[in-house]
Amino acid sequence: MSAAGKKYSATRADWIEGARPHTWANAFAPVVAGTGAAASLGQAHLGRALLALIVAWALIIGVNFANDFSDGIRGTDDDRSGPQRLTGGGLAKPAHVKYAAFGCFAVAGAAGIILSLWAGAWWFILVGALCIAGAWFYTGGKNPYGYRGLGEVAVFIFFGLVAVLGTEFTQAGRISWTGLALAVGVGAMSSAVNLANNIRDIPSDAATGKITLAVTLGNERARLLFTVLLLLPVLLTIGIAFDSWLALLGLVYFPFALGAVRTVNRGAQGRELIPVLGMAGRAMLIWAVVVAIALVIV
Repeated sequence: MSAAGKKYSATRADWIEGARPHTWANAFAPVVAGTGAAASLGQAHLGRALLALIVAWALIIGVNFANDFSDGIRGTDDDRSGPQRLTGGGLAKPAHVKYAAFGCFAVAGAAGIILSLWAGAWWFILVGALCIAGAWFYTGGKNPYGYRGLGEVAVFIFFGLVAVLGTEFTQAGRISWTGLALAVGVGAMSSAVNLANNIRDIPSDAATGKITLAVTLGNERARLLFTVLLLLPVLLTIGIAFDSWLALLGLVYFPFALGAVRTVNRGAQGRELIPVLGMAGRAMLIWAVVVAIALVIV
């Protein structure tokens, strides 16, 4: 059947799955952490925190739809072990998936402009534009950087450093060493979520020319890096405890992280790795929430 005559069957549940809810912790955690850092400076602002949350949430849903579209039209998702995609699985018209991505980027951009002007940091609008460009060109365009092993680096920068420190700055007007430690921790764990996804897809990505960091490192070294990234917050928590001893409660995240690490290092393959994304995301969110609460209390 021609593309023009093809019937697409995507349901509301399919679109929700296409938004990849298991990745949403990557949006929530940095805003929570950044707000906690601002609170440690006595400058937390609920209204600006909510705007930052809208920016981050819309951005991550947008990048998920953008990846779905770009990978789908390239054929990268034709043979994958992860959840079925809207474009690659033939569930939705590719153009509609692209429009969904652009719509999310528009929401993120509008909320980001309001937040930047409210915080008196108009130049942050440029940072937001860079984030949106980074979201699209991860797998979009003629030479996507996600196909060149830079995906985890981008996640660390945009959903770690920029998201956490940006949240702190738009509330407190400055950044702190505590905020930087939180940004590194969230960025590391967010990168681990992305890396777990790419470890799962090493065979199909290598076959289609998608050279992710996992493909470049190889199976064993990629799994070792996952372990380091997910357990790095243990050291960062100890450092943050010098600012607030209650931050040590953040170590409650460890059992959740350890479960993901064990699954990855026992050699789980393909669909066996899908639960790791949620496990790592929950560990990241728990760490961010508990440490942020500690910073608010003390």
